[in-house]
Amino acid sequence: MTDHSWIREFPAAITVCDTKGTITAMNSAAGVLFEEFGGEKRVGVNVLDCHPEPARSKLQGMMATQQTNVYTIETNGVKKLVYQSPWFEEGEYAGFVEIVFVIPDEMPHFVRG
Repeated sequence: MTDHSWIREFPAAITVCDTKGTITAMNSAAGVLFEEFGGEKRVGVNVLDCHPEPARSKLQGMMATQQTNVYTIETNGVKKLVYQSPWFEEGEYAGFVEIVFVIPDEMPHFVRG
């Protein structure tokens, strides 16, 4: 079995849900990011119940169609990249993962050809 302990302290917030939307795992950074909403105590809660409209309907549609959604946000002057994507186990749709990365104020951009 593969050791996934590195995820716990990975510096991006990782939240995992199953096919019905139930949160099955959160790493430490996700617990901190969502602390005001209960943090890691949200494991076992349906992710759809954590989102108001229209975000709830959008997420519900993404889960139904297994589509990836990527966007940036800024909260209190901190820019973040949000990456939401289906995950699979042995080729079968298993749920959704959300990874939230803080974007540094200054970041190099490379174009490779």
